[in-house]
Amino acid sequence: MSKITAAITAVGGYVPEDILTNKMLEEMVDTNDEWITTRTGIKERRILKDPAKGTSYLGIQAAKEILEKTNLDPKEIDLVIMATATPDMPVASTGVYVATEIGATNAFSYDLQAACSSFLYGMSTAAAYIESGRYKKVLLIGADKMSSIIDYTDRTTCIIFGDGAGAVLMEPNEEGLGLQDEILRSDAIGRESLKIAAGGSILPPTEETVAKKLHFVRQDGKTVFKFAVSNMAGVSEQIMERNHLSNEDVDWLVAHQANKRIINATANRMNLHDENKVLMNIERYGNTTSATLPLLLSDYEKNFKKGDNLIFASFGGGFTWGSAYLKWAYNS
Repeated sequence: MSKITAAITAVGGYVPEDILTNKMLEEMVDTNDEWITTRTGIKERRILKDPAKGTSYLGIQAAKEILEKTNLDPKEIDLVIMATATPDMPVASTGVYVATEIGATNAFSYDLQAACSSFLYGMSTAAAYIESGRYKKVLLIGADKMSSIIDYTDRTTCIIFGDGAGAVLMEPNEEGLGLQDEILRSDAIGRESLKIAAGGSILPPTEETVAKKLHFVRQDGKTVFKFAVSNMAGVSEQIMERNHLSNEDVDWLVAHQANKRIINATANRMNLHDENKVLMNIERYGNTTSATLPLLLSDYEKNFKKGDNLIFASFGGGFTWGSAYLKWAYNS
């Protein structure tokens, strides 16, 4: 009997209609289009403006695209993993709500939070369930409404983040395709460098925490950048070496879209001199946190061929980071 691997068999994506451009940000904070573009590679980002809609809305739209493309009966889905740093609310799982809303009534569901590495960690989790033989259809969603935790008077963060969602269906494969290897890491050295100070068990919400804007994300940009370049590039190079892959063997780099300079540094470390192999949509979406990797898959799906070698890479708050090697399982 052939070894079971976990393959991506369908992808979906969704971004809101409203666009926040660099020019618009110039009217909000002390910054300019050239400065933002040069340092981040971002030109615009999408914003879910409806206050009645949260991360679940984004995730539902991405999941529905998969159901429509595949004609899959949602009742066949065994598990829904919701990778997100911005759940609709504390305690009540966003993934559970998404599963119910799309009709996945036979699935169990939960949220997975590892900041910008949430989706990559979710790939590992979904693959483990499938490889065990316990479940056959796992829907993995990466979604974040980052605008809900951004202070639009803070120029260090408001220029970076946007809202969006992406999703993949993962199923068993006996052709040797799908997830081949992974290197996942974490280190609490970054706990204070990228965080939301209030709202948790250490500093619950009070009038004072709200007044001091402690419920917005803050980051030490220089520290995060330094660690991201070193660690994301390092594990990407390591996974290539461990699997005896040359730069010519890698068809696509699917890297977290936090900063164009970090993506380029990772590609350079991997000796990927062909820019066409380095997938990017950061210019249009900014950093959508848990959604960056699946949104890349959604945007570039038509370019992938069965058997293509994809290297995933991410870095997130905490710190969390990792890389994964996956062989694409179908021709789009």
